[in-house]
Amino acid sequence: MANLPVLMYHNVNPTLSAALTISCDKLDEQLAYLCKKKYTFYFASELVEKTDFANKSIVITFDDVTQNQLLYALPILKKYNVKATFFIPFGYIGKTDLWNKKNGASQEKIMTVEQLKSIDSGLVEFGHHSFNHNRYSQLSKEEILYDFKNSYEAIKQSQLKVFPILAYPYGDFPKKGIKKEDFFDLLEKNGIKAGFRIGNRVNKLLIKSKYEIQRIDIKGEDSLLAFKLKIRFGKLRLF
Repeated sequence: MANLPVLMYHNVNPTLSAALTISCDKLDEQLAYLCKKKYTFYFASELVEKTDFANKSIVITFDDVTQNQLLYALPILKKYNVKATFFIPFGYIGKTDLWNKKNGASQEKIMTVEQLKSIDSGLVEFGHHSFNHNRYSQLSKEEILYDFKNSYEAIKQSQLKVFPILAYPYGDFPKKGIKKEDFFDLLEKNGIKAGFRIGNRVNKLLIKSKYEIQRIDIKGEDSLLAFKLKIRFGKLRLF
């Protein structure tokens, strides 16, 4: 059965490469490698729409729509004509990544509606990353419904084209028992067609659970060798 890695990126920086931030040179090197190896790039939304994929398939995703992605990631995506999916935390559009404030992390600016609309839809598609960037496992049913309500209102007001796919903030969601069943039921009722966790494993096609699609966390400190191993095997202990 064919493999399909889904890669997860966050911030992009001209020179810094550490933790959730990757340098422009490293991102360029990684995409150049994938193109050299003749990978076919898909949008995340295509995982629930398509039934046939190329032998070497991959999905590139970016969380949080920070302005550094617009400034630094987008030109590299254009350079290699690589499709990517950007997941939007709707409550922070035009603000900063305030959810990181409690962790003492430096605040990154989030794209404005105008900046999001300026991006070529042939290169980048948008998906959901919740409204408030909270951990779903810590929310009540009512709080989750309210988060979806606010997300859809934000989409309507902004008139952005957003696909009904969701990347769970922190990769977090109820993972067991009735809470998991109820959560997936809420996703279904709110029109979400695919849910992305972290998991750090390579997906097998065809995907068994549309709400548990795994993503591989690409770290800024990853060497090119580590990157090559991750897209083949997922996260290994040596990382």
